[in-house]
Amino acid sequence: MSLREAVRDDVPRLLQLLAEDQISDQRDDPNGDLTPYLAAFDAIDADPNNTTYVWEQDGEIVGCFQLTFLPGLLQRGGWRAQVESVRTDRRFRGRKIGEQMMAEAVKMSRARGCWQVQLTTNKDRRDAHRFYRRLGFVASHEGMKLKL
Repeated sequence: MSLREAVRDDVPRLLQLLAEDQISDQRDDPNGDLTPYLAAFDAIDADPNNTTYVWEQDGEIVGCFQLTFLPGLLQRGGWRAQVESVRTDRRFRGRKIGEQMMAEAVKMSRARGCWQVQLTTNKDRRDAHRFYRRLGFVASHEGMKLKL
């Protein structure tokens, strides 16, 4: 198993993983027009503080996440890491792939000098909440969103 940066050709597989989720399956269409997804990937790829990663096993992508580094004025101008779009192929769940991906995200965040790793997860994802708590994450804030 190995972690690597995603490449543009990985986008269709990434969309499959993201759409496999009980929440995302209502918002995204991995079989539709890839144009907006490819544009988003290109923007992420062009940003030195933003990277999408894939986890491979035997040459197959079985997991993914996006890691973004954010500067801020808090903590003496310290940087935070934001983890998003964490997914493991449902056929491979229970094999500690998610744990290994998150450990790598934390390791990269420490190496960048971040003072905090943060993430958001939908309130309906009870299994994800248990998973993140088990890894030491604390639900310390209430997130809010305004749809545009």
